[in-house]
Amino acid sequence: MERSWEFLVSFIIIFPLLVLLLRRLKSSGHGQLPPGPPGWPILGNLFDLGTEPHRTLADLRHKYGQVIWLRLGVKKTMVLLSAKSATEFFKNHDLSFADRSLTENSQVHDYHKSSVALAPYGSFWRLLRRLVTVEMLVTKRINDTAFIRRKCVDDMLFWIEEEASKLRSQGRQGVDVARFVFLTTFNLLGNLMLSKDLLDPKSNKGSEFFTAMKSLMEWNGHANLADFFPLLRWFDPQGLRKNMERDLGKAMEIASEFVKERMNERELGSRSEKRRDFLEVLVEFEGNGKDEPAKISDRDLNIFVLEIFMAGSETTSSTIEWAMTELLCNPESMMKVKAELTKVVGAENRKMEESDIYNLPYLQAVIKETLRLHPPIPFLVPRKAMKDTSFMGYFIPKNTQVFVNAWAIGRDPDVWDEPLCFKPERFIDSKIDYKGQHFELIPFGAGRRMCAGVPLAHRVLHLILGSLLHQFDWELDGSVTPETMDMKAILGITSRKLKPLLAVPTKCMA
Repeated sequence: MERSWEFLVSFIIIFPLLVLLLRRLKSSGHGQLPPGPPGWPILGNLFDLGTEPHRTLADLRHKYGQVIWLRLGVKKTMVLLSAKSATEFFKNHDLSFADRSLTENSQVHDYHKSSVALAPYGSFWRLLRRLVTVEMLVTKRINDTAFIRRKCVDDMLFWIEEEASKLRSQGRQGVDVARFVFLTTFNLLGNLMLSKDLLDPKSNKGSEFFTAMKSLMEWNGHANLADFFPLLRWFDPQGLRKNMERDLGKAMEIASEFVKERMNERELGSRSEKRRDFLEVLVEFEGNGKDEPAKISDRDLNIFVLEIFMAGSETTSSTIEWAMTELLCNPESMMKVKAELTKVVGAENRKMEESDIYNLPYLQAVIKETLRLHPPIPFLVPRKAMKDTSFMGYFIPKNTQVFVNAWAIGRDPDVWDEPLCFKPERFIDSKIDYKGQHFELIPFGAGRRMCAGVPLAHRVLHLILGSLLHQFDWELDGSVTPETMDMKAILGITSRKLKPLLAVPTKCMA
């Protein structure tokens, strides 16, 4: 028994080294790899990343340049750190890197095969993306559902006022802003996807779904050793795969109940008077039978439902939290955006509407500046080389994963004046936008695999932040000042504040 363990340990140690050696020998004849830190035996550069890898890697640009090479266990990794390298990547090499680098957790229950964000590049992925961009998130459909977002935001404002009152009665102050934004976004997506208030106190199923989804986000936020050392996948040393299988299975089971309920409604003809939500689009789909399936399978439907929630709720809440943090730490910017809201929306009881966004350039600038400094996913969703590629004079082997460090690009001193400062004014009268055409600002990515939800995110971010600022005056909880605010981030699915923002709302007088 002792010899068996000795053999196993030796195999785990030696095998990755042999693989790395063989791969190095194989690639050495093709050209030069990008420069990068030397790393440790077996572990590579895992110890070089730190707790905030987007910051750590951005700092390496001074030593190694705008494109660097890492070994994360046995995984070959290229990191882009500048707007120039991102421009070259997305304009001239987008197709060569159109596939995704997958984690162990993303492959549980074959989730990745039916995910718009993660599916292999090909005909089925194109179908999924077309359904989102052409059927679900076209301008007319977004306009037609404005009343849903208004209702959900009104609920959020009521919840915050109620919470603030309760805290005052307990001698406490700060409201956890991100928590209420997350709940609001979850309910909003529930209405758009399923025509349901999932967080309605009467909905036990909705509450179970919310709990399961929160668990999935938690497990996805953990670094998994099996991603860097594939041999460990059989041992699941952190128990992440086991937890994902359990909670993803539960979430898919609940999603399937929503789908079955819809099918029953359709059979009974009870949806004739109801609006056509996202689930209805999926259920009604009929493919051409050649490169498309005749219908979307129940399993694909379930995963599509889950992805809508995972993609939308966490990214929105983290962005709003960072925006509120920056405004509270920069009172002059706060005064400007509130003055603009008062001028455009009015000081009376009229609420901000999505139709006001176009007339609120400073609010738009605040959102852009927040996304520049705090992109929701600092490394974007990792890409993967589909073939051996020459990139900016370097040889990039097939299957190399690519991290596009949107956090570093948003602070690129070659393109941004005072890149570390929060200055919304930089976007006034500027044509730079985050819709994939300006590679110095890519919080949602660019190219073929850019986030498909940007049109909806644009509406939701402005409506939520504008409503929070128009309806309430805000100040920091008494335990913190702008000078002592902790701006550290923790990486999970998104980059969220390590210490949640606690802010004190006071209802604005009509």
